[in-house]
Amino acid sequence: MLDPGNMRIFVALDLDEEVRKRIQLFVDELRGFAPSARWITPESLHITLKFIGEKPEPLVKQIDGALGHLAVPPFRVTFSGTGFFPTPRAARVFWVGIETESGLAELAHKIEDSLVQLGIPKEQRAFSPHLTLARASGDSGTPGWRKGDKPNRRFASLQQRVEHSPPPNFGTMTAQEFFLYRSQLSPKGSRYTKIAHYRLIG
Repeated sequence: MLDPGNMRIFVALDLDEEVRKRIQLFVDELRGFAPSARWITPESLHITLKFIGEKPEPLVKQIDGALGHLAVPPFRVTFSGTGFFPTPRAARVFWVGIETESGLAELAHKIEDSLVQLGIPKEQRAFSPHLTLARASGDSGTPGWRKGDKPNRRFASLQQRVEHSPPPNFGTMTAQEFFLYRSQLSPKGSRYTKIAHYRLIG
């Protein structure tokens, strides 16, 4: 049952438990190299397909209905390598890379097309799948370049550690489903709750 009132929502893929455990060990090893960053909790790791924002309950129900009609077959996703947004010199976000079959982009495009009919605007940026691991303290997770971004050393120790280590590989999973999530902000960070579930079918 969906909660009454406005909800901050987004659409995302969840991770297989084995992939999540490997990433958790990796984060535990690196956390000390950027202690002031906001590191994501392992249980909240996900691949965002579409951030929707604050919406009233009747529209959330319409979104749920629209997403339930999408048909995309399951696809494989590999998690490997790391990087920084928007650039290494002006790093604001530390991420894990994603390699995938065409199904992920197809799913993201179908989500966009289905929601634009409900008055939800399409993303201006090209779809760029990644897993956010850490954000510089006080910054958002926006991946693109923003006015005011300038060289900084907030992730300097972490970057040095990553540069001198072999690229990590966290494994491959087959995506079989995706979810509508609710995001609730708190002083301890965002809390994510799955409020609807959709199977991938070919």
